[in-house]
Amino acid sequence: MGRKYFVGVDSGSQSTKVSLIDQDGTVVCSASQPLRPMIHRKPGWVEHPDDDLWDSLKVALRRLLERFDGDPAHIVGLGLCAIRCCRVFLKADGSLAAPVMSWMDVRAYETYQDDPAIAYTGSTSGYLTFRLTGELKDTIANAFQHQFPTDMETWNWSQNPKHFGKFGIPREKLLEMHLPGEILGRVTADAARDTGLPQGLPVVSTANDKAVEALGSGLIEPGTGLLSLGTYITSMVYGEKYRAHTEHFFTNLASVPYRYLYESRGIRAGMGHISWFKKLLGDEFEERARRNGHGSAEELLEEEAQAVPAGSDGLLIAPDWLAPSNALHRKGVMIGLDLHHTRAHIYRALMEGIALRMKNNFDDMNRELGVKPERLIVCGGGSNSSLFMQIVADVFGVTAVRTAINGAAALGAAIAAAVATDHYSTFEEAVERMVHIKDSFHYDEKRRRAYDRINREAFRELPTLLEPTLQRIQSLRSDLDL
Repeated sequence: MGRKYFVGVDSGSQSTKVSLIDQDGTVVCSASQPLRPMIHRKPGWVEHPDDDLWDSLKVALRRLLERFDGDPAHIVGLGLCAIRCCRVFLKADGSLAAPVMSWMDVRAYETYQDDPAIAYTGSTSGYLTFRLTGELKDTIANAFQHQFPTDMETWNWSQNPKHFGKFGIPREKLLEMHLPGEILGRVTADAARDTGLPQGLPVVSTANDKAVEALGSGLIEPGTGLLSLGTYITSMVYGEKYRAHTEHFFTNLASVPYRYLYESRGIRAGMGHISWFKKLLGDEFEERARRNGHGSAEELLEEEAQAVPAGSDGLLIAPDWLAPSNALHRKGVMIGLDLHHTRAHIYRALMEGIALRMKNNFDDMNRELGVKPERLIVCGGGSNSSLFMQIVADVFGVTAVRTAINGAAALGAAIAAAVATDHYSTFEEAVERMVHIKDSFHYDEKRRRAYDRINREAFRELPTLLEPTLQRIQSLRSDLDL
């Protein structure tokens, strides 16, 4: 049968990443294109400029195909994964009627306001599907339940008039919905010219980006958890049924039809906390690191932070760099600083703050579910750090593993394409063949006990203790017009 290849698309908040992956889960080549900075026309509005999502996808795909030295005829499918919780408005011809709303835009979660200029509203994956295929189709698993009238049990648009009506979206302005792993259409001649993809290539539906990332990480059965260290950090466990009324988690549609993911509370800005700190150190630090034989600033910071003890010598960081629209007073806090603390302490304390916050969120979710995962898969950019992996293992008190392919969303998209094109008969078979564990990190009992005590006696109560002060600060800023 020969070697077959699948294009995995990961259209994210900061960049578009694409990979060519074979049937054994090996990345043959990859490419990416950064997105342009978001535009903020009004407070709370966060939009993608012009046609940036499509433009970046075109550039990334052309680069990918230029790097591929195999036979394009052996590329048999494209899996499309796009960022969730955005909102897209289309004209009758499928072009944008307005800038794409980011998931950070406050309007993305408001009731739809009809406009004659809008022929369709949907998600980023639906829009990119149209640009690739000319079909106004999308995956139901990227129709976020708080934005669209999604029936979480039937995996289709709701048939309940009261539920449907509260979203304010006319039925004729919604796209045709499909399950993950179905062929939505084929690459048109225009899209082939723009991207370099073979004309007629099947374009396959996946799910929302977190669910696709979970599939590409191998989260497909109970007993295992997933920690996603991306722009938005969250944790998940596998589920078999929709749970509507919950306190510490919500139910997400998985990349496998009629399966679910239970997703904990998360951290907005996520790994942006680390990027923020590296940016503060400046280009000079990056240059000095390279002159001293380090591949990057991260390598030097990792080396320095390895020497810092668990707990960062009393420095605690509450990672709240990006407040939600309904609690603008929430801010990040560093507490416990003194003159002996260094950049290495801050770097490690940021990682510890993220790990401790997510440990608490993960535990709250699992207590409510009545489960106790014994293994934790870690994915996303943060999993590249061996130090961070070890901190996660020590804080969570479980074995933490990472997979051979860090770009789990692209792999998850490729898995969906492999199933849709009948290369594998089930998602389970595809995961078994295409997802591979790279290495494992086992917790150190002494450090686990230290983190447990830090959490119980100091860190866990920080948000509650800080709340009144942060609210007063926000009030002062408003009163003094600062």
